[in-house]
Amino acid sequence: MAAAHHLVGTLAPLLTAESDAEAPAAGVESRDLQQAVWLRLLERLAGPGVPDRPADWLRRAVRAEARRARRTAVRERPYTYDPAQDAGGRQPPAPEPAALTAEEHRALRSAVRRSPVGCRRLLAAMLSPNDPTYREIAGKLGISQGSLGPMRSRCLGCLRRMLAAEVAAPTPRERCGRPTGRIR
Repeated sequence: MAAAHHLVGTLAPLLTAESDAEAPAAGVESRDLQQAVWLRLLERLAGPGVPDRPADWLRRAVRAEARRARRTAVRERPYTYDPAQDAGGRQPPAPEPAALTAEEHRALRSAVRRSPVGCRRLLAAMLSPNDPTYREIAGKLGISQGSLGPMRSRCLGCLRRMLAAEVAAPTPRERCGRPTGRIR
């Protein structure tokens, strides 16, 4: 045991110098290379015993570990590797944000379905994937382009209240925030 401590103390500066020289070319950290060589030395001490020429053994061990690290680096792929990304496709979203986004879209579609008919038609036209212009929406709904802005504002306010409170759809008489009776 005392011989092993003496051997480690004697070889430590040489191992540091050798691994500092070999590590950059191998693409590894010098301390990682040192650790691998120390493990090899422990295996050697547990098996055949102390090497005959420890300094030469250490140099060979450092070079062998550096070669192994280079071969491993060529074959390994990073954890974040995604074949779909390399194929030019978009990276699929992570599960949690995708689930939250899907839930938000479901709640929005549900609130649009619960809104009054006029608002439902307007909101469906506005949420169209074709991204229509105001002129196209007004033409589709059969209303003037000038009345589209106030109607849109009223319908979005209704939708906002429905989504914020998650309340039941307004009755036909409530008409999304417009007073039901006449103001005299």
